[in-house]
Amino acid sequence: MNCLRVVFCCCLLGWIIISCSKSELELGGKRFLTINTVIRVNQIEVSRDKNVGVDEREWHTPERVVNFRNAVEKGFPGAKVTWAFSWLALHDTTANYRNIRELVVGYHHKYGDEITFIPGAYFANAYNSTEQVNHDLHEGLQRVSEIVGDSYRPKSIVAGFLSAKNQQYLAEKEDIHVCQGNIWSQYAIDNQDGDGAVSYPFYPSTEHFCKPAQGKNDQVDCVNLDGWTMDFLAARREGFAEGFNSRMGVGPIETLQAYGEEIGLKEMMHTTAIHFDDGFKRNGFAWVTNCWELCLNIDTKGLTDWLTSIRQRWPDVKCITQGEFGLLWRETYKNNDFNYRFFERGSGIGGSDADKEIMWYMNKQFRLAILKEINSGKKYVIDFTRYDVKAEEPVSGTTRNWTLFGEINQKQTRPQDKPQPLDQLSKEQRKLISSYYPEIFD
Repeated sequence: MNCLRVVFCCCLLGWIIISCSKSELELGGKRFLTINTVIRVNQIEVSRDKNVGVDEREWHTPERVVNFRNAVEKGFPGAKVTWAFSWLALHDTTANYRNIRELVVGYHHKYGDEITFIPGAYFANAYNSTEQVNHDLHEGLQRVSEIVGDSYRPKSIVAGFLSAKNQQYLAEKEDIHVCQGNIWSQYAIDNQDGDGAVSYPFYPSTEHFCKPAQGKNDQVDCVNLDGWTMDFLAARREGFAEGFNSRMGVGPIETLQAYGEEIGLKEMMHTTAIHFDDGFKRNGFAWVTNCWELCLNIDTKGLTDWLTSIRQRWPDVKCITQGEFGLLWRETYKNNDFNYRFFERGSGIGGSDADKEIMWYMNKQFRLAILKEINSGKKYVIDFTRYDVKAEEPVSGTTRNWTLFGEINQKQTRPQDKPQPLDQLSKEQRKLISSYYPEIFD
């Protein structure tokens, strides 16, 4: 009888474990957080032997690595981090970089962190040919496997921006199906432009990394992820237009460094809530992602406080690696049948206008942004980017501007980008929009 009880209990325990594991691996009904960090030697490693920008050796120390990882664990016990090493950081033979690599491998074994490669230390396509980037990806990933050992293979890579051709190479030749391959809305900041994409995961088209695939014939089997979550109202601006930083959201540079911990944390939580509150209800799941570069001279207490606040307000949030999240989305979506919706009322901080609201609609055929002036009630279309039309990427290595411009672009860099009253859209535009969202014109 005791043996039967033991067997029954073991079976029951096994069923519970399997059921819990299964529920944790479902995308729907969950809130997800991903945290990335970048370790490099130079700010922009144009190629293996050419750099642009600041030498960052003095800021990359084992002490910084330990402080950063401890800050994450203190704020969110059990959280997993995605560590992206540049080419030089993977090969540097000085004591600091050897020790950093050893520490991070230890974190992989202790916490389940992901260790991966970042080509060019961001913006590889702005400087290199498609073939060279593929070559760097292949050998960079090999180097990661050598450092970690035990036949380790990352589930994703970090890239900033990565062309559709290179993402296709990742999927077909390297068997990696997740890439942080776009920085949503980035324009006139840093060393590459790439506005025009969807802010949540999607399969890119073979035509352009910002364009969601329209069907199996043009679908790249690589989940394209945003780099860090931002405030939609701030992000509609070009670069630093009107004295504001268009990159403001959860990133520490644009919040904690720019406004101090109290106001900076308030903006970070405001942006987080866009997704974990209203966005969760609209989309059935929610995702926030952040990149905290190791070189940043920003007190990691702000990181701990943000993570602590997240756990307190949304205790169900799961902080997993970038690769795990991307593959989870891939298991749920076999094609681009998503329909994302986001709503925000401004926080009043920086470019997050307190007197405005914005609504974003994103599906595989188009993205649409409607800006509302709260006081007057007037509504304007500030972005209408169609994806069901032909797109083409620039030649890799020839330009910084990889933006996918639509009929109206939120950055307002062209005459045609002037915000249009909602009731002045063309019949063709209204027909397409109404096929997805008839309530917009009610």
